[in-house]
Amino acid sequence: MTDGRGTPTLPTVRIGIVSPYSLSIPGGVQSQVLGLARSLRSLGHHVRVLGPCDGPPPDAGVTPLGNSIPFATNGSVAPIAPDIACALRTMRALRDEDFDVVHLHEPLVPGPCMTTAVVATTPLVGTFHATGASTPYWLSRRPLRWLADHLDDRVAVSVDAQRYAIDHVGGEYHVIPNGIEVERFAKASPEPSDHPTIFFIGRHEPRKGLELLLHAFRRLPADIRLWVAGIGPDTDRLQSEFAGDGRISWLGRIDEGEKARRIRGADVVCAPSTGSESFGVVLLEPMAAGTPVVASDLPGYRRVARDGVEALLVPPGDVDALAAALARVLADGALAETLSIGGSARADDYSMDKVASAYLDRYLALG
Repeated sequence: MTDGRGTPTLPTVRIGIVSPYSLSIPGGVQSQVLGLARSLRSLGHHVRVLGPCDGPPPDAGVTPLGNSIPFATNGSVAPIAPDIACALRTMRALRDEDFDVVHLHEPLVPGPCMTTAVVATTPLVGTFHATGASTPYWLSRRPLRWLADHLDDRVAVSVDAQRYAIDHVGGEYHVIPNGIEVERFAKASPEPSDHPTIFFIGRHEPRKGLELLLHAFRRLPADIRLWVAGIGPDTDRLQSEFAGDGRISWLGRIDEGEKARRIRGADVVCAPSTGSESFGVVLLEPMAAGTPVVASDLPGYRRVARDGVEALLVPPGDVDALAAALARVLADGALAETLSIGGSARADDYSMDKVASAYLDRYLALG
């Protein structure tokens, strides 16, 4: 096909993207699903997102499949929908939309992704995000391998996620990294702050390292402020333990717009995770905004940021090193500027538009 000037054009593709996790609850997979859908639409394709929703759909083009239930896994809690009602809604949506290709994120998670893998007759692409220990995967490798064989194309978001998927279900995987909508962070209006400010966003659980950050924060000068976004099983305990520190603002769950404003308004974003991070989107978002980053030195994070160039990386779980790195970035303007410039340049490599184009190539190859 060509346009009126003889330039080749790509066909419009009808794409379904399925999330196993509730789209109205913030999460890494959910943000990838919604961001990828927006970028694919901007390229002129018809995209519909299917997934559980605990409340109104968070974006245009979302088909809600019902409420989720919390399920403990991999040191966290996943909001999934493995019920029959969700399965029936999934099958109805697949029938009504008549997609050319369906893209499953975490395709082996119980719920709409599993349902789609079993019943869909259109080509299926599966993206694997997870890494780290998972007893349920090891206990059920045989049926999961059978289910994975229904996929026509397999993608992993990192080498770690690729290795994890191969160990659990075998097969071959293309690596396409997660992406970020760079302009949403680079052009966000900064949230004002009268003091040097650190920002944390994530689930309040041991794996995300919030408690480590709070102990490190106690060692910083009195004029420093800390914004804490998110909720989790440790929220009440941590709020009680650190209730006497008026420098901490507990923001609760925030939307994507406020997240971007807080990232832009902070002087440093901290990601003190202790492990099981397959990819560093939580680093890339502040890097896109030009905000310096202090993070744990984890394999998934090292894939997107070099120590002293795009971020300061510290040993996981080391409160002293974390406090020292935060103090250093806040006190050293030249270092903060170096990290800001390096981070911005690096974030461009992970533009969601580039990721969307890479996936579009996979979709078209199946046609």
